[in-house]
Amino acid sequence: MINYDHSTQLMLSKFGYRYLEKVCLHPWSLIRLDLLNNRNLKLLIAYGSWGKFFHLEEFSKALQKQNVEVKLVKDTDYSKGFPSKKIKDWFHGDKKFKEMIRDFKPDAIFVDRQAHFALHSIKSGIPTFILLRGHYWQEHFWGVKTLGGNLVTRLVIWYRHRIAEECFANATAILPIVRYLEDVVKEHYPKQNTGVFFEGIDSSKWFHTHKMELQHPCVGLVQDANWWGKTKELLVLQEVLKKLPNVHFYWVGDGQYSQKIIEKLENFDNFKWLGRLQYPDKVREFLESIDVYALITGMDLSPLTLKEAQLMEKPVIATDVGGTKEIMVDKKTGFLVREGSSEDIIEKISQLLENKQMAAKMGKEGSKFIQEKFNWELVTKNFLEIIKPYVRE
Repeated sequence: MINYDHSTQLMLSKFGYRYLEKVCLHPWSLIRLDLLNNRNLKLLIAYGSWGKFFHLEEFSKALQKQNVEVKLVKDTDYSKGFPSKKIKDWFHGDKKFKEMIRDFKPDAIFVDRQAHFALHSIKSGIPTFILLRGHYWQEHFWGVKTLGGNLVTRLVIWYRHRIAEECFANATAILPIVRYLEDVVKEHYPKQNTGVFFEGIDSSKWFHTHKMELQHPCVGLVQDANWWGKTKELLVLQEVLKKLPNVHFYWVGDGQYSQKIIEKLENFDNFKWLGRLQYPDKVREFLESIDVYALITGMDLSPLTLKEAQLMEKPVIATDVGGTKEIMVDKKTGFLVREGSSEDIIEKISQLLENKQMAAKMGKEGSKFIQEKFNWELVTKNFLEIIKPYVRE
Protein backbone atom coordinates (compact mmCIF):
# COMPACT_ATOMS: atom_id res chain seq x y z
CA MET A 1 0.00 0.00 0.00
CA ILE A 2 1.26 3.46 -0.91
CA ASN A 3 1.60 5.93 2.00
CA TYR A 4 -0.54 9.07 1.53
CA ASP A 5 -0.90 12.20 3.65
CA HIS A 6 -4.03 12.64 5.78
CA SER A 7 -6.03 14.80 3.31
CA THR A 8 -5.25 12.39 0.47
CA GLN A 9 -6.30 9.42 2.58
CA LEU A 10 -9.66 11.06 3.25
CA MET A 11 -10.13 11.59 -0.46
CA LEU A 12 -9.04 8.05 -1.30
CA SER A 13 -11.53 6.63 1.20
CA LYS A 14 -14.29 7.98 -1.02
CA PHE A 15 -12.99 6.48 -4.24
CA GLY A 16 -11.22 3.32 -3.02
CA TYR A 17 -7.50 2.71 -2.59
CA ARG A 18 -7.28 -0.33 -4.83
CA TYR A 19 -8.83 1.35 -7.88
CA LEU A 20 -6.66 4.43 -7.63
CA GLU A 21 -3.46 2.50 -7.02
CA LYS A 22 -4.25 0.27 -9.99
CA VAL A 23 -4.32 3.28 -12.33
CA CYS A 24 -1.09 4.63 -10.77
CA LEU A 25 -2.14 7.95 -9.29
CA HIS A 26 -0.23 10.89 -10.71
CA PRO A 27 0.16 14.05 -8.55
CA TRP A 28 -1.92 16.02 -11.12
CA SER A 29 -4.67 13.44 -10.83
CA LEU A 30 -4.73 14.06 -7.09
CA ILE A 31 -4.98 17.81 -7.69
CA ARG A 32 -7.85 17.39 -10.12
CA LEU A 33 -9.73 15.11 -7.70
CA ASP A 34 -9.10 17.56 -4.85
CA LEU A 35 -10.51 20.42 -6.94
CA LEU A 36 -13.55 18.28 -7.72
CA ASN A 37 -14.02 17.48 -4.04
CA ASN A 38 -13.76 21.16 -3.10
CA ARG A 39 -15.63 22.71 -6.01
CA ASN A 40 -17.79 25.74 -5.38
CA LEU A 41 -20.95 25.13 -3.40
CA LYS A 42 -24.11 25.30 -5.51
CA LEU A 43 -27.02 26.78 -3.57
CA LEU A 44 -30.61 27.05 -4.73
CA ILE A 45 -32.57 29.85 -3.00
CA ALA A 46 -36.36 30.11 -3.26
CA TYR A 47 -38.33 33.18 -2.21
CA GLY A 48 -42.06 33.30 -1.60
CA SER A 49 -43.06 36.88 -2.28
CA TRP A 50 -41.76 39.89 -4.19
CA GLY A 51 -41.17 41.72 -0.92
CA LYS A 52 -38.64 39.05 0.10
CA PHE A 53 -36.90 38.96 -3.29
CA PHE A 54 -35.13 42.27 -2.68
CA HIS A 55 -33.28 40.99 0.39
CA LEU A 56 -32.61 37.47 -0.84
CA GLU A 57 -31.10 39.00 -3.96
CA GLU A 58 -28.68 40.91 -1.72
CA PHE A 59 -27.93 37.67 0.10
CA SER A 60 -27.29 35.89 -3.21
CA LYS A 61 -24.79 38.55 -4.30
CA ALA A 62 -23.00 38.30 -0.97
CA LEU A 63 -22.79 34.51 -1.34
CA GLN A 64 -21.33 34.85 -4.82
CA LYS A 65 -18.51 36.95 -3.34
CA GLN A 66 -17.76 33.90 -1.18
CA ASN A 67 -17.48 31.78 -4.36
CA VAL A 68 -20.90 30.16 -3.96
CA GLU A 69 -22.84 29.49 -7.16
CA VAL A 70 -26.41 30.68 -6.55
CA LYS A 71 -29.69 30.25 -8.35
CA LEU A 72 -32.50 32.49 -7.02
CA VAL A 73 -36.08 31.53 -7.98
CA LYS A 74 -39.68 32.23 -7.01
CA ASP A 75 -41.00 29.09 -5.35
CA THR A 76 -44.41 29.00 -7.05
CA ASP A 77 -42.81 29.19 -10.49
CA TYR A 78 -41.42 25.70 -9.93
CA SER A 79 -43.52 23.99 -7.29
CA LYS A 80 -47.26 24.03 -6.68
CA GLY A 81 -50.05 21.95 -5.17
CA PHE A 82 -53.32 22.12 -3.27
CA PRO A 83 -54.76 24.67 -2.40
CA SER A 84 -53.68 26.36 -5.66
CA LYS A 85 -56.57 28.01 -7.52
CA LYS A 86 -55.69 25.98 -10.64
CA ILE A 87 -56.77 22.38 -10.20
CA LYS A 88 -54.07 21.09 -12.59
CA ASP A 89 -51.44 22.39 -10.18
CA TRP A 90 -52.68 19.89 -7.58
CA PHE A 91 -51.43 16.96 -9.65
CA HIS A 92 -48.37 18.22 -11.55
CA GLY A 93 -46.97 20.68 -9.06
CA ASP A 94 -43.38 19.40 -8.97
CA LYS A 95 -42.64 18.83 -12.69
CA LYS A 96 -40.71 22.09 -13.19
CA PHE A 97 -39.02 21.60 -9.83
CA LYS A 98 -37.60 18.23 -10.88
CA GLU A 99 -36.40 19.65 -14.22
CA MET A 100 -34.60 22.49 -12.46
CA ILE A 101 -32.94 20.12 -9.99
CA ARG A 102 -31.66 17.98 -12.86
CA ASP A 103 -30.25 21.03 -14.64
CA PHE A 104 -28.75 22.97 -11.72
CA LYS A 105 -27.80 20.05 -9.43
CA PRO A 106 -27.71 22.06 -6.17
CA ASP A 107 -25.71 20.90 -3.14
CA ALA A 108 -28.25 22.55 -0.82
CA ILE A 109 -31.57 24.39 -0.96
CA PHE A 110 -32.55 27.44 1.10
CA VAL A 111 -36.25 28.37 1.29
CA ASP A 112 -37.92 31.31 3.02
CA ARG A 113 -41.32 29.77 3.69
CA GLN A 114 -42.96 26.46 4.52
CA ALA A 115 -44.81 25.63 1.30
CA HIS A 116 -44.84 23.04 -1.49
CA PHE A 117 -41.37 24.04 -2.73
CA ALA A 118 -39.84 23.22 0.65
CA LEU A 119 -41.77 19.95 0.78
CA HIS A 120 -40.60 18.89 -2.68
CA SER A 121 -37.07 19.93 -1.78
CA ILE A 122 -37.05 17.76 1.34
CA LYS A 123 -38.45 14.79 -0.59
CA SER A 124 -35.69 15.20 -3.20
CA GLY A 125 -33.12 14.26 -0.56
CA ILE A 126 -31.12 17.47 -1.05
CA PRO A 127 -30.16 19.20 2.24
CA THR A 128 -32.94 21.73 2.80
CA PHE A 129 -32.68 24.72 5.13
CA ILE A 130 -35.83 26.62 6.09
CA LEU A 131 -35.60 30.30 6.97
CA LEU A 132 -38.09 31.11 9.71
CA ARG A 133 -38.88 34.83 9.74
CA GLY A 134 -41.77 34.89 12.18
CA HIS A 135 -43.42 33.11 15.10
CA TYR A 136 -45.23 30.63 12.88
CA TRP A 137 -47.24 29.02 15.68
CA GLN A 138 -48.64 32.30 16.98
CA GLU A 139 -49.46 33.38 13.44
CA HIS A 140 -51.30 30.10 12.88
CA PHE A 141 -53.23 30.54 16.14
CA TRP A 142 -54.40 34.02 15.19
CA GLY A 143 -55.16 32.91 11.63
CA VAL A 144 -57.50 30.20 12.89
CA LYS A 145 -59.06 32.53 15.45
CA THR A 146 -59.69 35.50 13.15
CA LEU A 147 -59.87 34.09 9.61
CA GLY A 148 -61.41 30.64 10.01
CA GLY A 149 -64.96 31.87 9.67
CA ASN A 150 -66.06 29.46 6.95
CA LEU A 151 -65.41 25.85 6.01
CA VAL A 152 -63.29 26.57 2.91
CA THR A 153 -60.98 28.97 4.77
CA ARG A 154 -60.60 26.53 7.66
CA LEU A 155 -59.73 23.75 5.22
CA VAL A 156 -57.05 25.88 3.54
CA ILE A 157 -55.56 26.92 6.90
CA TRP A 158 -55.55 23.30 8.10
CA TYR A 159 -53.88 21.99 4.95
CA ARG A 160 -51.21 24.70 4.88
CA HIS A 161 -50.51 24.04 8.53
CA ARG A 162 -50.04 20.34 7.79
CA ILE A 163 -47.51 21.18 5.04
CA ALA A 164 -45.66 23.59 7.33
CA GLU A 165 -45.36 21.08 10.16
CA GLU A 166 -44.12 18.41 7.75
CA CYS A 167 -41.48 20.86 6.51
CA PHE A 168 -40.39 21.75 10.04
CA ALA A 169 -40.16 18.11 11.09
CA ASN A 170 -38.16 16.89 8.10
CA ALA A 171 -35.96 19.80 7.02
CA THR A 172 -32.22 19.45 7.39
CA ALA A 173 -32.30 22.47 9.71
CA ILE A 174 -34.55 25.38 10.64
CA LEU A 175 -32.84 28.77 10.60
CA PRO A 176 -34.75 31.33 12.72
CA ILE A 177 -33.78 34.97 12.33
CA VAL A 178 -33.22 35.72 16.04
CA ARG A 179 -32.19 33.79 19.14
CA TYR A 180 -35.61 34.31 20.72
CA LEU A 181 -37.21 32.42 17.84
CA GLU A 182 -34.66 29.62 18.07
CA ASP A 183 -35.93 28.96 21.60
CA VAL A 184 -39.49 28.84 20.23
CA VAL A 185 -38.46 26.29 17.58
CA LYS A 186 -36.86 24.10 20.25
CA GLU A 187 -40.12 24.11 22.22
CA HIS A 188 -41.91 22.56 19.23
CA TYR A 189 -39.06 20.49 17.75
CA PRO A 190 -36.49 19.88 20.51
CA LYS A 191 -34.46 17.46 18.37
CA GLN A 192 -34.42 19.53 15.18
CA ASN A 193 -31.21 21.16 13.96
CA THR A 194 -31.21 24.95 14.22
CA GLY A 195 -28.92 27.90 13.62
CA VAL A 196 -29.67 31.60 13.91
CA PHE A 197 -29.68 33.43 10.57
CA PHE A 198 -29.38 37.14 11.37
CA GLU A 199 -30.70 38.61 8.14
CA GLY A 200 -28.34 41.19 6.69
CA ILE A 201 -28.88 44.59 5.16
CA ASP A 202 -26.93 46.65 2.64
CA SER A 203 -26.18 49.86 4.51
CA SER A 204 -25.10 51.65 1.31
CA LYS A 205 -28.74 51.78 0.19
CA TRP A 206 -29.83 53.73 3.28
CA PHE A 207 -28.34 57.14 2.72
CA HIS A 208 -29.47 60.70 3.39
CA THR A 209 -31.88 62.04 0.78
CA HIS A 210 -34.44 64.82 0.36
CA LYS A 211 -37.31 64.94 2.83
CA MET A 212 -41.06 64.56 2.51
CA GLU A 213 -43.31 67.35 3.70
CA LEU A 214 -44.42 66.26 7.16
CA GLN A 215 -45.58 68.19 10.19
CA HIS A 216 -43.12 68.27 13.06
CA PRO A 217 -42.36 67.04 15.61
CA CYS A 218 -43.34 63.67 14.23
CA VAL A 219 -43.11 59.96 14.87
CA GLY A 220 -43.03 57.49 11.98
CA LEU A 221 -44.23 53.89 11.94
CA VAL A 222 -43.51 51.47 9.10
CA GLN A 223 -45.25 48.13 9.59
CA ASP A 224 -47.91 46.04 7.91
CA ALA A 225 -51.08 44.70 9.52
CA ASN A 226 -51.26 41.10 8.38
CA TRP A 227 -51.95 39.21 11.60
CA TRP A 228 -53.87 40.40 14.60
CA GLY A 229 -51.53 39.17 17.32
CA LYS A 230 -48.97 41.67 16.10
CA THR A 231 -51.23 44.47 14.87
CA LYS A 232 -53.58 44.85 17.84
CA GLU A 233 -50.83 46.56 19.85
CA LEU A 234 -51.27 49.66 17.65
CA LEU A 235 -54.53 50.33 19.51
CA VAL A 236 -52.43 51.54 22.46
CA LEU A 237 -51.73 54.65 20.37
CA GLN A 238 -55.22 55.97 21.10
CA GLU A 239 -54.08 57.15 24.52
CA VAL A 240 -50.73 58.33 23.15
CA LEU A 241 -52.38 60.46 20.46
CA LYS A 242 -54.67 61.97 23.07
CA LYS A 243 -51.85 62.83 25.51
CA LEU A 244 -49.44 64.15 22.81
CA PRO A 245 -51.73 66.33 20.65
CA ASN A 246 -48.80 68.38 19.27
CA VAL A 247 -46.86 65.33 18.07
CA HIS A 248 -47.81 64.03 14.63
CA PHE A 249 -47.90 60.29 13.95
CA TYR A 250 -47.55 58.89 10.43
CA TRP A 251 -48.22 55.23 9.70
CA VAL A 252 -46.82 53.58 6.56
CA GLY A 253 -48.15 50.11 5.83
CA ASP A 254 -51.27 48.13 4.98
CA GLY A 255 -52.79 44.68 5.40
CA GLN A 256 -55.99 42.82 6.13
CA TYR A 257 -56.28 44.36 9.60
CA SER A 258 -55.33 47.94 8.72
CA GLN A 259 -58.92 49.21 8.69
CA LYS A 260 -59.53 47.91 12.21
CA ILE A 261 -56.71 50.18 13.37
CA ILE A 262 -57.47 53.15 11.12
CA GLU A 263 -61.09 53.38 12.22
CA LYS A 264 -59.87 53.87 15.80
CA LEU A 265 -57.00 56.28 15.12
CA GLU A 266 -58.28 58.43 12.26
CA ASN A 267 -60.44 60.38 14.71
CA PHE A 268 -57.29 62.10 15.99
CA ASP A 269 -56.04 65.14 14.06
CA ASN A 270 -52.41 64.23 14.77
CA PHE A 271 -52.64 60.82 13.07
CA LYS A 272 -52.29 60.14 9.36
CA TRP A 273 -52.22 56.86 7.46
CA LEU A 274 -50.04 56.94 4.32
CA GLY A 275 -50.65 53.39 3.09
CA ARG A 276 -47.77 51.53 1.50
CA LEU A 277 -44.87 53.49 0.03
CA GLN A 278 -42.66 52.39 -2.87
CA TYR A 279 -39.72 50.39 -1.57
CA PRO A 280 -36.96 51.32 -0.98
CA ASP A 281 -36.84 54.88 -2.37
CA LYS A 282 -40.03 56.32 -0.86
CA VAL A 283 -39.52 54.45 2.41
CA ARG A 284 -36.02 55.95 2.57
CA GLU A 285 -37.46 59.45 2.04
CA PHE A 286 -40.03 58.83 4.77
CA LEU A 287 -37.42 57.65 7.28
CA GLU A 288 -35.24 60.64 6.40
CA SER A 289 -38.15 62.96 7.24
CA ILE A 290 -39.29 61.73 10.64
CA ASP A 291 -37.91 62.69 14.05
CA VAL A 292 -38.43 59.36 15.82
CA TYR A 293 -39.14 55.86 14.53
CA ALA A 294 -41.58 53.70 16.51
CA LEU A 295 -42.30 49.99 16.27
CA ILE A 296 -45.48 49.34 18.23
CA THR A 297 -46.13 45.63 18.00
CA GLY A 298 -47.54 42.62 19.80
CA MET A 299 -44.93 40.35 18.27
CA ASP A 300 -41.90 40.98 16.08
CA LEU A 301 -38.75 39.03 15.53
CA SER A 302 -36.26 40.88 13.33
CA PRO A 303 -38.16 43.81 11.88
CA LEU A 304 -36.38 45.10 8.80
CA THR A 305 -37.61 48.66 9.18
CA LEU A 306 -36.10 48.81 12.68
CA LYS A 307 -32.73 48.18 11.03
CA GLU A 308 -33.45 50.64 8.22
CA ALA A 309 -34.52 53.41 10.59
CA GLN A 310 -31.31 53.04 12.59
CA LEU A 311 -29.22 53.13 9.40
CA MET A 312 -30.99 56.41 8.62
CA GLU A 313 -29.68 57.62 12.00
CA LYS A 314 -33.08 57.90 13.66
CA PRO A 315 -33.56 57.25 17.38
CA VAL A 316 -36.00 54.39 17.80
CA ILE A 317 -38.52 53.03 20.26
CA ALA A 318 -39.82 49.46 20.06
CA THR A 319 -42.16 47.28 22.07
CA ASP A 320 -40.11 44.85 24.15
CA VAL A 321 -41.47 41.63 22.62
CA GLY A 322 -39.99 38.80 20.59
CA GLY A 323 -36.61 39.59 19.14
CA THR A 324 -36.74 43.39 19.06
CA LYS A 325 -34.13 43.66 21.83
CA GLU A 326 -31.70 41.84 19.49
CA ILE A 327 -32.15 44.43 16.71
CA MET A 328 -31.48 47.54 18.81
CA VAL A 329 -29.63 48.45 22.00
CA ASP A 330 -31.88 49.75 24.76
CA LYS A 331 -30.84 53.20 26.05
CA LYS A 332 -28.07 53.39 23.42
CA THR A 333 -29.77 53.36 20.00
CA GLY A 334 -33.23 54.05 21.37
CA PHE A 335 -35.67 52.76 23.98
CA LEU A 336 -37.56 49.53 24.53
CA VAL A 337 -41.10 50.12 25.83
CA ARG A 338 -43.41 47.83 27.79
CA GLU A 339 -46.13 46.03 25.88
CA GLY A 340 -49.52 47.71 26.36
CA SER A 341 -48.07 50.74 28.16
CA SER A 342 -49.12 54.04 26.61
CA GLU A 343 -47.41 55.82 29.54
CA ASP A 344 -44.05 54.28 28.65
CA ILE A 345 -44.43 55.24 24.98
CA ILE A 346 -45.38 58.81 25.89
CA GLU A 347 -42.43 59.15 28.28
CA LYS A 348 -39.84 57.81 25.81
CA ILE A 349 -41.10 59.83 22.84
CA SER A 350 -41.11 62.97 24.98
CA GLN A 351 -37.51 62.35 26.07
CA LEU A 352 -36.32 61.96 22.49
CA LEU A 353 -38.14 65.04 21.22
CA GLU A 354 -37.06 67.23 24.12
CA ASN A 355 -33.40 66.17 24.17
CA LYS A 356 -32.24 66.57 20.58
CA GLN A 357 -28.59 65.99 21.47
CA MET A 358 -29.41 62.60 23.00
CA ALA A 359 -31.63 61.71 20.04
CA ALA A 360 -28.89 62.56 17.54
CA LYS A 361 -26.33 60.50 19.48
CA MET A 362 -28.68 57.51 19.58
CA GLY A 363 -29.21 57.84 15.85
CA LYS A 364 -25.46 57.70 15.21
CA GLU A 365 -25.02 54.74 17.55
CA GLY A 366 -27.89 52.91 15.86
CA SER A 367 -26.34 53.24 12.42
CA LYS A 368 -23.00 51.97 13.71
CA PHE A 369 -24.64 49.04 15.50
CA ILE A 370 -26.55 47.81 12.41
CA GLN A 371 -23.55 48.20 10.09
CA GLU A 372 -21.35 46.17 12.41
CA LYS A 373 -23.77 43.39 13.31
CA PHE A 374 -25.92 42.96 10.21
CA ASN A 375 -23.61 43.47 7.24
CA TRP A 376 -24.05 40.83 4.54
CA GLU A 377 -20.45 39.62 4.62
CA LEU A 378 -20.76 38.65 8.29
CA VAL A 379 -24.22 37.13 7.76
CA THR A 380 -23.05 35.10 4.75
CA LYS A 381 -20.00 33.65 6.50
CA ASN A 382 -22.16 32.71 9.48
CA PHE A 383 -24.68 31.00 7.17
CA LEU A 384 -21.98 28.96 5.43
CA GLU A 385 -20.60 27.83 8.79
CA ILE A 386 -24.09 26.74 9.85
CA ILE A 387 -24.82 24.61 6.78
CA LYS A 388 -21.32 23.19 6.25
CA PRO A 389 -21.72 20.14 8.54
CA TYR A 390 -24.87 19.08 6.69
CA VAL A 391 -23.73 19.66 3.13
CA ARG A 392 -20.14 18.49 2.79
CA GLU A 393 -17.52 16.92 5.02
